[in-house]
Amino acid sequence: GLIIYAPLGPEFSGRAAIGGIIGTIAIGLFAPLFGGTKRLVSAPCAPAAAVLSVFILELTSKGIPKDAIPVYVALVSFLAGIVQITAGKLGGGRFIKYIPYPVVAGYLSGVGVLIFFGQLPKYLGVKGKPNFASVINYLNWESTTIIIGSVTILTMLFAPRLIKAVPAAIVSLFVGIGSYFCLSFYNPSLLSLKDNHYIIGPIAVSLSDLTGIFYSQINSIGLINFHEPAVFIFPVFTLAVLLSIDTLKTCVVLDALTLSRHNSNKELLGQGLGNIASAVFCGIPGAGTMGATLVNLNSGAKTKMSGIFVGLTALFVLVLLGNLIAWIPFSALAGILMVVAVRMVDKKSFALLKHKSTHFDFFVILAVIVSAVVFSLITAAGVGIALAIILFLREQIRSSVIRRKVFGNQIFSKKVRISSELNILETKGKNVLVVELQGQLFFGTTDQLFTELEKFLKGTKYIVLDMSRVQSVDFTAVNMLKQILARIKKQDGHLVFASIPFSLPTGQNVKKYLETLDLIETDNLKFFDEIDSALEWIEDENLLEENALMSDKEEITDLADIELFSSLSADAIKAITDCLVEQHYKVGEVIFKRGDQSDEIYFVKKGTVKIILPLEGGSHFHLATFSRGGFFGDMSFLDKGIRSANAFCASESAIWVLSRARFNDLIIKYPEIAGKFFEKLALVISHRLRQSDKELKALQEH
Repeated sequence: GLIIYAPLGPEFSGRAAIGGIIGTIAIGLFAPLFGGTKRLVSAPCAPAAAVLSVFILELTSKGIPKDAIPVYVALVSFLAGIVQITAGKLGGGRFIKYIPYPVVAGYLSGVGVLIFFGQLPKYLGVKGKPNFASVINYLNWESTTIIIGSVTILTMLFAPRLIKAVPAAIVSLFVGIGSYFCLSFYNPSLLSLKDNHYIIGPIAVSLSDLTGIFYSQINSIGLINFHEPAVFIFPVFTLAVLLSIDTLKTCVVLDALTLSRHNSNKELLGQGLGNIASAVFCGIPGAGTMGATLVNLNSGAKTKMSGIFVGLTALFVLVLLGNLIAWIPFSALAGILMVVAVRMVDKKSFALLKHKSTHFDFFVILAVIVSAVVFSLITAAGVGIALAIILFLREQIRSSVIRRKVFGNQIFSKKVRISSELNILETKGKNVLVVELQGQLFFGTTDQLFTELEKFLKGTKYIVLDMSRVQSVDFTAVNMLKQILARIKKQDGHLVFASIPFSLPTGQNVKKYLETLDLIETDNLKFFDEIDSALEWIEDENLLEENALMSDKEEITDLADIELFSSLSADAIKAITDCLVEQHYKVGEVIFKRGDQSDEIYFVKKGTVKIILPLEGGSHFHLATFSRGGFFGDMSFLDKGIRSANAFCASESAIWVLSRARFNDLIIKYPEIAGKFFEKLALVISHRLRQSDKELKALQEH
């Protein structure tokens, strides 16, 4: 309060001091009650003093009458509270949660350094306005204050080991007062309140004084010039932002120290209501303050009631205990705060110097501390935010934008192929590169991605980019993708995008963004909704080049053309053919569902069948696709158990069905068929398992 009203002269000192105490009462009561962050102490603070003192200087330079200035201060405080409430309601508090720990540690340590050096002159007894020269000159030191402060510091350090029930700060305060009176035996002048610079002195205010200030404020509202809103609008938003940052930074530090989690938006609401209440009762605005909160924490506070008791105690002190508080020595308070300040400095941060990878984190902490000490906490907050952005960019650049990359002979589509087709795909798959991307594709990771892909451009015909894990794409990344496409087109290759997210958390539609920047589908540029569709298209293209692609629309006329029966005799095939039942299905028609009781195996004569695994919430997982010449349903055929998945036709299909019951009747008559059939069935299934093992190995290793 004294700092804020200093430009108006000494006649406003009483008003300033009372405003500070009223602010402590109002904010201390309302902010914890409606905010609710455990252990947080809210009170008038340095950012409020910095903004409002400059505001008062501007008002005086504009010729605003001195008597009207307090009501301007109240108006700015009131509107700042409104802005804080609005920010809390709109969810603005969540942004503070993304501040990295090195920034928080640096801010905390910076506050500790400021508190320590701010209290050092009081501990040493340096009079007047202290500066570096006066503080280091031992001739300005006073033994009385040093003795009281030292006793208080020693009590703060050792009291917790001896007394558990009472907080060390309270014990130290009483010990400091006791040491002051002990010294009065040697210096009787210490027992006088008049002109005693060692102690706080009386703080007593009558009820009539408080009501007089309130009515004076009300009567001065008419002096505000609302025709020039720019005079107070800018300070309103500046004050609201700084007080919010100060509060939420304190909350973040408190979370780190107590392993808890605060509600940022709710806390902004409480702080806004506290500042509104302070403005209404002619007090000074404030925030959740670091120093007081850490004293509260070190004193054993557990709940939000500790913050409310700060407001109640301030009210109690103001009304009843002014005469008793008068005897508290400044050096005793300084000693308590100096110990708290030292504990605030993160000593563990020096361990960051041991590892080369964490040197920058230490630099961040040091930069925030230096900014706080040399400039101000406001500057430190700005430096911290800037360094937080740099830390984010560093982590994005350091982490690989490529999650894995595999070749086309290591991963296949879910379309089950016959052995002859697989042999071709094994060979031609070397020309297919599948790259699974992740994270942010932006200017910081563009070069990394291009460098990784450039080495494969010459020997690769198909480059598939799986975009399912991409979080954002910027203009620089799109230009890089255009360069890759241009290089691939020169050798008649293809760039394939798969699983492009239509809507990211940022709201960006990646597909539309790419098309807006001229990445539109052509012969050399393809888009697919999922990676499996992209792989299936590439496999079909490779088989087509070798004239080995069979059309799913063509119908198999002879059972011997199915791979499973290729080694059986003509008599065995005829016998099995007689047991088959031919069924026809339309597009989308279900063949069987999960849970169905069935013992049938199905052979695709024409068309395409998809097997899907139903999941909770109505979604599903695509297991496999079977086309002309393939078979499915073998599990229930072998164990006669219920179906584990769903099967439906992706195109118009003709299917041969063989039930286990009819097959059992067959092998009673022709027992030699059973051995050959099951041997061939086991061999095909083992080939499928080996291929699955190969794919899993490739995915895990890359």
